[in-house]
Amino acid sequence: MGRRRAPELYRAPFPLYALQVDPSTGLLIAAGGGGAAKTGIKNGVHFLQLELINGRLSASLLHSHDTETRATMNLALAGDILAAGQDAHCQLLRFQAHQQQGNKAEKAGSKEQGPRQRKGAAPAEKKCGAETQHEGLELRVENLQAVQTDFSSDPLQKVVCFNHDNTLLATGGTDGYVRVWKVPSLEKVLEFKAHEGEIEDLALGPDGKLVTVGRDLKASVWQKDQLVTQLHWQENGPTFSSTPYRYQACRFGQVPDQPAGLRLFTVQIPHKRLRQPPPCYLTAWDGSNFLPLRTKSCGHEVVSCLDVSESGTFLGLGTVTGSVAIYIAFSLQSAFPGFL
Repeated sequence: MGRRRAPELYRAPFPLYALQVDPSTGLLIAAGGGGAAKTGIKNGVHFLQLELINGRLSASLLHSHDTETRATMNLALAGDILAAGQDAHCQLLRFQAHQQQGNKAEKAGSKEQGPRQRKGAAPAEKKCGAETQHEGLELRVENLQAVQTDFSSDPLQKVVCFNHDNTLLATGGTDGYVRVWKVPSLEKVLEFKAHEGEIEDLALGPDGKLVTVGRDLKASVWQKDQLVTQLHWQENGPTFSSTPYRYQACRFGQVPDQPAGLRLFTVQIPHKRLRQPPPCYLTAWDGSNFLPLRTKSCGHEVVSCLDVSESGTFLGLGTVTGSVAIYIAFSLQSAFPGFL
């Protein structure tokens, strides 16, 4: 028997590149698009309301924010501010959701006509401060500052993240530079060359340390623009002399039951695609001395993204084929062995 297909939660009218969940409102934020090419595929940021209906999770479109010719390729969330990577730029968005009381006429109409069907979002508005009202919930989205963050010959911001108190954000892209910006003014406070070639991912720790991983097969730990150390994942792991690996993703995570504890997690993938692909690997690192603690295989599907639960208990992996896997952060064992 084939693998049972999971029920579809939501299908966007454009390729999806970034997802965030707002913990304060429970909104799922999905972004992507077709870019500047005139293919008829729109670009936007969709705000989805999640609900349990008859025991199943359902997502309905609450608001569609038009990003004109710019597809959003990466997102970071800090309170009510979104940092959206769009081509070579970072665009800040502010969104605010408010509960509204329905008027008596609406309530009377709903009784006469039976259960009210959910309405689709209003057409995307290009102006700042667009609003959508949806069954008692009002959402306002406005454009804030925007700044160019990558300056290569084919510029593209590939990653963005906020620091622990949301006062700064860091960006990385195809030119190999890390740039750090104040929030929300986007005044640049730091710039340095971190990698030869593209930066694949970066992570800011609560102590101000920054970890970057790049296409040059390196992973580096920085204190501002000063190199602290390089990571070497194969010291306590497998060795493949004929198969070079590169770091694809990095994330910090809390150590459960240790308020001051910190772990770093990285994903390593084969640098080149092979007909019989070798496995990808997960590595956990000590967050103070950055020595590897353990490395485990995480399957042969190429991993494209990594995230850590707020508690630091679980790791989520996404692959280029669209599958998702959950791992236990402490042991790096699959939380659902044999499921995928």
